Amino acid sequence: MKRQASVSGNYRLCTPVLITAILVGIGATFGCSPNEGGKGAANNKQMAMPVTVADAVQKTMPVQLSAVGTVEAYKTVAVKAQIEGELVKVHFEDGQFIKAGEPLFTIDPRPFEAQLRHARANLAKDMAQLDKARKLHERNSSVVEKGYVSQEQFDQSAADVLTLESTIKADEAAFEDAELQLKYCFISSPISGCAGEVKVHRGNLVKANDNDNPLVILRQIRPIYVGFYIPENNLLTVKKYMAKERLKVEAFVTGQEADAVRGELTFLDNTVNPSTGTILLKATFPNKDRILWPGQFVNVLVTLSSQPGAVVIPSQAVQAGQQGKYVFVAKADLTVEYRTIVIERTVGDETVIGQGLQPGDRVVTDGQLRLFPGATVKII
Repeated sequence: MKRQASVSGNYRLCTPVLITAILVGIGATFGCSPNEGGKGAANNKQMAMPVTVADAVQKTMPVQLSAVGTVEAYKTVAVKAQIEGELVKVHFEDGQFIKAGEPLFTIDPRPFEAQLRHARANLAKDMAQLDKARKLHERNSSVVEKGYVSQEQFDQSAADVLTLESTIKADEAAFEDAELQLKYCFISSPISGCAGEVKVHRGNLVKANDNDNPLVILRQIRPIYVGFYIPENNLLTVKKYMAKERLKVEAFVTGQEADAVRGELTFLDNTVNPSTGTILLKATFPNKDRILWPGQFVNVLVTLSSQPGAVVIPSQAVQAGQQGKYVFVAKADLTVEYRTIVIERTVGDETVIGQGLQPGDRVVTDGQLRLFPGATVKII
């Protein structure tokens, strides 16, 4: 019994020593020295973060309205036949660009040529009868006083002349109508534009004035319209600047700002849509390179005026935080300052600053995610 107590006593004496040795060993292994930890934190704080910067500059910037617009053809013509007959020729291909006056379709002209010949013959026959009636009336007028012809015969000859003169006028009208019907056999383009899909092909019988089945639809795309809506709150501003000059308008597809086309604001609708609170505007573009196409959605920028002396920075420098928009400003000692800003508007890839920056301030444009107020930076 005494031996067991002796062993137990030795065990209790050795236990604190063993635990202490283990803890010291663990501390040595993982380097958890308070002094060393403090030095590491200081080194991390002093590590320079690589960033790129740009200067806030002062320059003249446009004052613009933006909207989403729809491209519309300058003119649209649904080509229809004005007579009934067999379509014998189509003079163009689907999607072809056609000049005004160029032939489009030919309807079989033979029945209308026959009608024209018939009208011409009737006119010639009645003109011959009129000539005969006039001569007879002249003879009667020279002898009626002598009693060689009765007054009744004289009056009848005069009536025959008047009747045939009216018949001649009717024949001339029938002749002109026959000529017009023959011209309708040859359909030409009334505008210069792009042809759509041909709806009726050679060999088909076409009807006159078939509203449900036009032969083809032509659209003029040079020049071309872009229609867009703006809120009625901007109406007075737009009218004020329109009264001074023609407002410049740019249109481009998202992601293709470099290919923006330029035109002028040419139309302001005469009423505000009460259900949407917007009003329709249209801009006209020369569209010489045919960049804009009917039915296409585009972004629209209307330039109202210019703002001189605006403070401008690259838009990529602007960040969003809980307190609003902010930027990091690189100071002369290569530390950064957190600064909230007020944005007036964005123009392309530049942002106009209302408050928070001065010309010459250097803002960080890349590398903001690793920054904090007072961080050291390395400008690259």
